[in-house]
Order: sequence, then C-alpha cells, then structure tokens
Amino acid sequence: MTDIVTPLQAMPSEMLERAAADRHRPAFHFTSPAGWLNDPNGLTQRDGVFHLFYQFNPFAAVHDRIHWGHAISEDLVNWRDLPIALAPSEGPDVDGCWSGVLVYDGDVPTIVYSGRRGDQELPCLATGSSDLVTWTKDTGNPAIAAPPPDLDIVAFRDHCVWREGDTWRQIIGAGIRGQGGTALMYESPDLRQWNYLGPLLVGDSEDRPRDAPDWTGTMWECVDLFHLDADDVDRDVLVFSAWDEGVTHHPLYWTGHYEGVHFEPEALHRLDLGGRYFYAPQSMQDAGGRRVLFGWMQEGRPDAAAVAAGWSGVMSLPRVATLRADGSLHQAPAPEVSSLRQELLHDGPAEGASVRGDQLDLELDIDLPEGGSVELAVLASPQGDERSVYRVSRSDGEATILLDRSRSSLDSDVDTAELSGTFPMSGDRVAVRVLVDHSALEAFVNGVPLAARAYPTLRDAVGVEIQASGARVHLRAWEMSAAATPR
Repeated sequence: MTDIVTPLQAMPSEMLERAAADRHRPAFHFTSPAGWLNDPNGLTQRDGVFHLFYQFNPFAAVHDRIHWGHAISEDLVNWRDLPIALAPSEGPDVDGCWSGVLVYDGDVPTIVYSGRRGDQELPCLATGSSDLVTWTKDTGNPAIAAPPPDLDIVAFRDHCVWREGDTWRQIIGAGIRGQGGTALMYESPDLRQWNYLGPLLVGDSEDRPRDAPDWTGTMWECVDLFHLDADDVDRDVLVFSAWDEGVTHHPLYWTGHYEGVHFEPEALHRLDLGGRYFYAPQSMQDAGGRRVLFGWMQEGRPDAAAVAAGWSGVMSLPRVATLRADGSLHQAPAPEVSSLRQELLHDGPAEGASVRGDQLDLELDIDLPEGGSVELAVLASPQGDERSVYRVSRSDGEATILLDRSRSSLDSDVDTAELSGTFPMSGDRVAVRVLVDHSALEAFVNGVPLAARAYPTLRDAVGVEIQASGARVHLRAWEMSAAATPR
C-alpha cells in the first residue's frame, strides 16, 4: 500500500512560511501548500465532490521524485488539502509517479499513471478507497512493460483512458523520431493486459517552423480525447501539449472525428494564446455534463527565485469548454469563480474609472469597429515603471489580443516576452474578462483564453488603466476574495 501518511505537516515548516509570505503567490487560484506543483491529474467528481490530483514535490520547489498531491472541493474554487495520494516507492515508480487519470472499474476507483524508473516511463495502476484517499499500487505494475518495439520512440508517458463498449481503451503520449508527436492507442479487457493498436494520429512537426505558435512538437504530453456537441455541430477533440527535448512549448488541439483506431483531423487550434502558461491541461465531464478543464500555469521567473520563495506552479482557474458553430472551442471560467466576487468597484464607462488591486475580476464590454483598439493595463505603478498591458485591436479584418509584458517587472530575470493571437468576431462586440491574482493572469476574449504570469516589484503596482481609440468600453470591476484552502 502506498504510504499516504506522509502528512502535509511533514513538509519543511520554513519552506511553508516562505511560500505563504511571497507577494507573488495567488490567492484565488489553487496552489500546493508549498514545494513544486505541475500537471493536473485524476480529475473527477464523486458524490458531489470534485477531486483535483496534481504533480507535486512536497519537499522542494523543484521537479524531482514527483508525488500525487490531492485536494477536494464542492464548488471548484474553495479547496481542502488531503494527504498525498501517490508517492514514489521501490519498483517501476521509484523515481516518480508522473501524470495520469482516474477511472472507475465498476465502482473501484483506479488511477492509471506513468511510473518513472531511471529513463524508463512505465504505465502503472493503483486502486483506491471509496473516498479516494487511500491508494494501493497494483502488484502487477507496470501494466505495460515497454513502448512498441518497432517504433523509434522519443518518450512514452501520460494517459487518457475510457470505456468503449465492453473494453477499455487508452492513449499514451509519445513521439516518433523523425515524424512528430503521437498518441499511441491500446485496448484492454481489465486495465491490466494491454494490446497495442497503433498510433491514433501522428503529428507534423517536420512541416512547421519550430518557433510557430502551432508547432506540434516532437512529442505529445498529456493527451486528452473527448467529444463535444452543440446544436447541429459535433466534434471529437484531441488535446496535447507540444514538447521537444525537455522544453514545454504550448497546448494545442485537433478537432475532427475519432472512429475505430484512428482520429481524422479537420483543423489544428491553439488551446491558449499564453503558450506554456497554460500547459499540460486535463479535462473531465462533471455531473452536469460540462467539460471542465484545468491547466498548469508555469513560473515565469528563474528556478532559483522559485526555490527561494518556497513554491512553484499555479493551477489555472477551472474552465468550461463548449463547441462553437465552426467546430472550435469556446472557453470561459466556470461560473463558480464568480462566487469569489466581493465589492463592485466600478460599473460604467471605462473612461475615468479608478480601480486598484492585485485580486480583481475585470469585465470589459467593448464596441470595436474596424480600426479600433483598446488598451487595458493591470498591475500598473503610478509612474508607469511597471505595467502589464493587454491590447485588443481590429484591423484588416482581423481581431487580435496582445499582452505586452515588456514593463511588467523591473526584475530583469523574469520572462517579459509578448504573448498574442487572434480571436473570432461576430459584429462589433468584444467581451473581455481578465482575472488578476497577484502573479497569475488569465484573460478571455470572446471565449479565447490567454494565460500569463507577471512579477511586479513595486508595492504600488496595482493600478488599472484603460484607453480606447475608435472604440467604446463599459467596465465592470470586482475585488476578489481569497479562495478558502484550509492548511
């Protein structure tokens, strides 16, 4: 049985204190108590309770000997930490319990995850108690001893598992050297004996520039396959995160149709315009039928700064994905996020608005004709020395969102690269929502998200400024309370 009695209280107290004191630590996004957090794992809803497992190093803010952290919530925003679910142990996961999913084999909760032993990536199983707190690793681990021998595999990890008819199917993220990323498909009667069926789809990494925002990478991490429909439109969606030689690039998704053992793609899309700041997403269908997803908001500061702060990594806010008429995804914060709104700071024309804060929910209703533009600065200091600026513009028939972080921080060591992309228009209206949570920023523009991180150094860098040219803007702004995460 996994030793889940590694209590969170056993984490270094000094590291916990440093993490709690860091001004850049978000208040209404989920973070681990301290240490390292990355991919969301094992998303599920059971008996009305949401379970969020996640990649976790409880002993240092570095990626090393990864455990599975565990938190629960009744509303997707207020979380309670539970004991560690999985920890490395002698055997196929001695060097880490990497990403995976949770399924129900009958009524038996079962985690399918990637064990790490040296350079080996080994699919493993663990079964859980009904409350999902106690986990027992399968004595037959690994469930798959090695990747297919006839393929020159770049990597072999991360799982998506589902029931199809009277069998189980899963795809595992991988890459085929010289071709591109892929999702390898398997089939099993019992989650323990797996038969390889072939690649579900192989990417086109050799056909796109490596610096392109839709480059598909040499390996696909955190593959996720699901179906969505709306009105007369339905699509299968294959989500993956483009990886190459240790570098996490960005999440993408193919829309198309899954049938048999293949995925027939129709279009490739960017999942988030922030690239690596919304990485390794995982989704689940909740009891209400919603497709809910979380992603890992990586740090934009040096590793040494995260270690000094005692923590690294933020979980995105929960998002709900729906299907547009053109078959692409529309994403928005789950409605539950609005429950954290406190004082309404402004509701009216943006001109002359006086809003300040580093825990904010901003809604901009913009009338944006051709040639118009709007600038929204957040985390802005009075003299303008620090500011993160969103620019929404429309020209030559294209609508663009750009986040200028060139002056987001006086700290020369943090990432200040520009982030940008296009979004769809219908008429002249643009709906913008920006959630500011200390260093974690999430924007949604007509249902297109852009996640980012910013690290201002000045204590008074909390201003909000809006300028419009050839456009009209109505602003509603709320102060946001901290989410409850008892620790």
